[in-house]
Amino acid sequence: MNCNSVTSNKCLNSTKRVGILIVFIRNIHFSKVTFKLLSYMDLVCFSHLRWNFVYQRPQHLLNRFTKTYRVFYIEEPIYNSENKNYYHVSSIANNLLVVVLHLEHNLSEDQSIIIQRDLLNQLFHDHNILNYWFWYYTPMALTISNQFNPRLILYDCMDELSAFKFAPPSLKNLENELFQKADIVFTGGYSLYDSKKTSHHNIYPFPSSIDKDHFAKARGIMQTPADQAAIPGPRFGFYGVLDERFDLELLAEVASRKPEWQFIIIGPVVKIDQGNLPILSNIHYLGSKNYDELPAYLNGWDIAIIPFLLNDSTRYISPTKTPEYLAAGKPVISSSIADVVNPYAINNLVMIADNADDFIKVAEKELNISDKSKWLEDVDILLSDISWDKTWLDMAQIIENTMTGKKNLLTPLNEEVYV
Repeated sequence: MNCNSVTSNKCLNSTKRVGILIVFIRNIHFSKVTFKLLSYMDLVCFSHLRWNFVYQRPQHLLNRFTKTYRVFYIEEPIYNSENKNYYHVSSIANNLLVVVLHLEHNLSEDQSIIIQRDLLNQLFHDHNILNYWFWYYTPMALTISNQFNPRLILYDCMDELSAFKFAPPSLKNLENELFQKADIVFTGGYSLYDSKKTSHHNIYPFPSSIDKDHFAKARGIMQTPADQAAIPGPRFGFYGVLDERFDLELLAEVASRKPEWQFIIIGPVVKIDQGNLPILSNIHYLGSKNYDELPAYLNGWDIAIIPFLLNDSTRYISPTKTPEYLAAGKPVISSSIADVVNPYAINNLVMIADNADDFIKVAEKELNISDKSKWLEDVDILLSDISWDKTWLDMAQIIENTMTGKKNLLTPLNEEVYV
């Protein structure tokens, strides 16, 4: 454990804060105590997702929490050939720091855990992280963070990770341990909540939400991206991660039977062999695009699609792209994912197709509809109460209520913290 690294002196200086002494006494009203305590805390998040991979739930939520906290987003380690172990901090935005642990190759599992724990200890020391709470996206991080004493532990269970391809065998046991330690559990959807609700006493469902203003840009006039402009219509589009959940056979069959339809696929290929992607003249793989680019691509689609397999890895998912597609004003064809069927399909806002025959049938019907005004009105009514701002505020209220009720707030806190 020989060094730490930051992107610049500015990054380092921005995270050093002058220490002040805060003393809480018993006769202060609880709501005020909680507000003050939370305001002077750091949020430390442990995630299995790279911050710059795909802009999704963690980014939407944690960016909003930077309004109140200094947020440290700790990614899974990268193994390097430098023969040294260190951490690297990148200042992404005000109050948001992404931490990557770099480890040398050929370490045993036990050695890797010990080194990561030491690096985190060094991080906390170097950045004066004294008063903090933990937010977990992966139970695997318990092995490297158990030495700390956070004021609160939150588990945002956005997926059933144990059902994903290459999931570590120990994940399930560590998740059970995290359920025992956590003060709060959020789930990424209602079906996942139903499967987990007996595992914790303070658990809440928070399905995928949307930034409506961002995706509503697709309803206006936008310049077509160059790599999509030459593709004729009708265009069927998908963006997201191409992994074991994506139904490649369905895509291949529909594309081969309807060569006049064009399929635009946007996103990285992960955990599957890229050589298995169907290659047809009407399937166009445009690679990854950043979050800001997505509305322009959506603008040029006739129908958006979610062609997911129905298996263990999709049983409890709540695809964020569903409300995003709808906010963009695009008709959607999806496989019968539970959290897409309810609420979207049962309200006649999304079409369901699990095979090529059904897909072609509903797509042909949709392409012949010229007046979508009533459908758009119904879409906007359903989406009117959904936003990442609302999700964040509801989560923050639960966090504050839970902090207020924690027994350790009944005694005075005499601790140096940093602002």
